[in-house]
Amino acid sequence: MGERKVLNKYYPPDFDPSKLPRRRQPKNHQIKVRMMLPMSIRCNTCGNYIYKGTKFNSRKEDVIGETYLGIQIFRFYFKCTKCSAELTIKTDPQNSDYVVESGATRNFEPWRGEDEEVEKEKKKRDAEEMGDAMKSLENRTLDSKREMDILAALDEMKSMKSRHATVSVDAMLEALQRTAQEKEKKLEEEDEALIRSIVFQGSRIFVQRIHDEDEDVDDDNNLNLLSTDTGAQNDSKKQLVVLVLVRKVTLSSHLHQSEFLLLKSLFPLQMQVK
Repeated sequence: MGERKVLNKYYPPDFDPSKLPRRRQPKNHQIKVRMMLPMSIRCNTCGNYIYKGTKFNSRKEDVIGETYLGIQIFRFYFKCTKCSAELTIKTDPQNSDYVVESGATRNFEPWRGEDEEVEKEKKKRDAEEMGDAMKSLENRTLDSKREMDILAALDEMKSMKSRHATVSVDAMLEALQRTAQEKEKKLEEEDEALIRSIVFQGSRIFVQRIHDEDEDVDDDNNLNLLSTDTGAQNDSKKQLVVLVLVRKVTLSSHLHQSEFLLLKSLFPLQMQVK
């Protein structure tokens, strides 16, 4: 039983390929091919954008009289997806690209402009170095200096990376936690120092001033003003201490015995133990 999918064909012993008739085709013979659009374009007829990678059933033909270094240039015909207007593109073997010939406009591509600038600079440099040996030597010196600077920057980055590699993540987290604990401890010490520096009426070291009965009226007025100022200052200090203690209770959820006694001396009626 013979194979169903035959890959080889039988040639008889007396087969002569020179006797096969050759088909005569015109030079501008078109072939139907399935292709994808190699760039994004815009139709000039309807303004529709056709993006790169869109598939078309196109017709391919040879461009008569146009070659590049013996490479044949091809032309492709296809239709717009919206208005069915005929669009034409050609191959560009010099730049390894395609060129829109008619019916559409190629969209702006910034990298193509950059490549063209680089190519222009290269051609300009080659033209300058063509008959000037000193210019060529100067350009080679600049290139070697640029390469040395790049290598030095690369070595610096490698050394920096190696220094950072010695520090582990656990060590970084531990250092951050230690810093936060030190900040909290310092804040608590400042609050306690502020509380100790304030002298209230209920404390032991408070000294009340005894006023003489035979003082002048001016002295009495001055003392009244002084006592009023002192009372206002004590009230403001009380408010400050209460705020400090409330913040400490919020952070640590407990008070020391001295702090509790201080609150009791500030508010004896509210904190009286029954």
